[in-house]
Amino acid sequence: MGFEPARVYQKALKDAGIPYTSFMVADLIKEYERLTALGVAFSMAPREMGPVKIAILDDTCGNNIQLVQML
Repeated sequence: MGFEPARVYQKALKDAGIPYTSFMVADLIKEYERLTALGVAFSMAPREMGPVKIAILDDTCGNNIQLVQML
C-alpha cells in the first residue's frame, strides 16, 4: 500500500524529471553503455553540465536516478 503523501511526492518528482537520488561514477560513458546494453532506459543521455557529466535513468520503480562523473 505505502504512504499516500510519499507516493504523491514520488510521482511529482518523476513527472518533473527531478532525480530521486544521485550516484557518482568514475566513467559515465562506460557505465551508460553497460547499463544500456542491459536494457536500462535513460531519459537523459550523458551530457556535460559545468564541472560534471550527468545522465538520468528510470529505475522502473517510479524514480529518476542520476549518474554523475566529475570532470
